[in-house]
Amino acid sequence: MALPLMPKATAVWLVENTSLSFEQIAAFCGMHSLEVQAIADGEVAVGMVGLDPIANGQLTKQEIERCEKNQDLRLRLLVADLPQVASRSKGPRYTPITKRGDKPDAIAWLLKHHPELSDAQVCRLIGTTKPTIAAVRDRTHWNVANIKPRGPVMLGLCSQRELEEALALAIRRGGVPRPPEETEDHYGENQDDDRYSEQEDAH
Repeated sequence: MALPLMPKATAVWLVENTSLSFEQIAAFCGMHSLEVQAIADGEVAVGMVGLDPIANGQLTKQEIERCEKNQDLRLRLLVADLPQVASRSKGPRYTPITKRGDKPDAIAWLLKHHPELSDAQVCRLIGTTKPTIAAVRDRTHWNVANIKPRGPVMLGLCSQRELEEALALAIRRGGVPRPPEETEDHYGENQDDDRYSEQEDAH
């Protein structure tokens, strides 16, 4: 059962301002009736300022009056009709500044090992953008000479479970994993060194 905010302070207010029974107050505030009686006797919560449950929207005056007329009834807490906070499902995820420089490495690794992933999936997985992916793929990234393919899980940019879920979705959508020899030809370490050297020479 949901309890009111600051149950003991609410109990103090109800003891001082209503004719509700100790059992009714105890049930509403999640306390023992003897503790409520001790509040009434001045043995507990001495000097505590009562919290008005009507003012803070947890009870109505009519609800209190309803229960005052019949001690067998129990107070019903008002539940605020507020919209649930929606979890963020779209847009790039937040990445700590210290890890943002690792994203091109993670992109290169995903392009090399999992070309079946769409650019949109890569964006969601590591929190990057399609232009950045295109720059890494086309070797036009500003820091291309220093890009070294490294797994996004190892870099802490996503979890292993998130990666596996993305791969499963890609396969369901018709993505076909590229054979290892083809990925090595496309993004092999030797060719990486040669192409990065050519980019450095060009600059």
